[in-house]
Amino acid sequence: MPVAAESGFSFGDLYPLGLLFAGLVLFAAVVALSQQRDRAFTAAIVYLLFGGAASLGLQVLGAELLDPLEDGETIERITEFAVIVALFGAGLRLDRALTWSGWRSTFFLIAIVMPLTIAAVALFASTAMGLSLGAAILLGAILAPTDPVLAGDVQVGPPGDEDEPEPHFALTSEAGFNDGLAFPFVFLALFIVAEGGTSWAAEWFAADVVYAIAVGVVAGIVGGRLIDRLVSTLRERGWLEQRFDAWLAIAAVFVVYGVTELAGAYGFIAAFTGGLAFRRREHRLEYHGRVHSGADTVEKVSELAVVLLLGSTVTVAGLGEPGLAGWLLAPFLLLLVRPALVLASFARSRLSFRERLFVGWFGIRGIGSFYYAAVALNAGVLSATEATTIYWTVFVCVGISIVVHGLTVTPLTRRLEAGG
Repeated sequence: MPVAAESGFSFGDLYPLGLLFAGLVLFAAVVALSQQRDRAFTAAIVYLLFGGAASLGLQVLGAELLDPLEDGETIERITEFAVIVALFGAGLRLDRALTWSGWRSTFFLIAIVMPLTIAAVALFASTAMGLSLGAAILLGAILAPTDPVLAGDVQVGPPGDEDEPEPHFALTSEAGFNDGLAFPFVFLALFIVAEGGTSWAAEWFAADVVYAIAVGVVAGIVGGRLIDRLVSTLRERGWLEQRFDAWLAIAAVFVVYGVTELAGAYGFIAAFTGGLAFRRREHRLEYHGRVHSGADTVEKVSELAVVLLLGSTVTVAGLGEPGLAGWLLAPFLLLLVRPALVLASFARSRLSFRERLFVGWFGIRGIGSFYYAAVALNAGVLSATEATTIYWTVFVCVGISIVVHGLTVTPLTRRLEAGG
């Protein structure tokens, strides 16, 4: 019933309070995004703090929080949207020719660093945290990818930006590919948990490795080129106005992702390769910049919504679920495993030692990890104990990554650019 229709003095319920909070958060987000290049923090830190405040406020008011185990479908869908938009935007940013020398850093990060990161995290999780083999591999696959959303501050500039420093290019291309390429390891872990044995191995390799990756790459390339050609044709005939270019990124990624998922392949890979193909068919078309601008805006809004929502799920009890070992996994991964593997893998690369340290340090964990965690929990094969441990360990690792990487991105980027 509206407040005005009630007798006597009456005040609003939680809905207008929520609108008030949302408005304040949006104001804070605009300020944070405007100032983050001049301040020693990223906007994600602000979002996380507001999410924590929202959680505390909801608990004080007695409102029901989003339950990561019972509401896994919701978490999966909102994180999925944020990731695919970020992946398409990452593809649009990259101008470099598709040559071995140009993409060598990407190969090292995908083919060497990511699998070894999964193995290192799995070993830690099985020995120190007591997880089963399948659950340990699953946690490794969830935490291994560098996030395409939260790593945006260390990625290359918009289309047409001639300056693509190797460390920024490496992190952008890695974030574009590795979210999709972590999928086979996620499915591998779920097979181990659900079925055991090895009778499923041949089918897993054929369907979840060879087919799903190949079709994802091809669908993205073909889809991106066809959509770009269609847009060019419609523009030449006067059927498209420039002011709507920003929406083309959303339309394109939805089409490419949807077709690929319908084919049973990896839509994340298609979203990234679709962005690459869309960018390359007519390399110098001005509208690519406007399309990227639209994707970038949606990406920032999605980052705000997802980090705020996930932050609002936090509880003291939840933070205690990983135990001491779970909390130690974050420094083990961020301070030891990732930097050491990057330094070793790039030992003979053209990157300087300082640049290798930069790439090693900014292996940012983020929203993609929550997506994989939700997928795993929704599969329903994990025990309640291991599902809870995995989710809250991911929360801890991502939360720590948001803070430590958010506080260091501006000063370290400036030092790298200055060569000091």
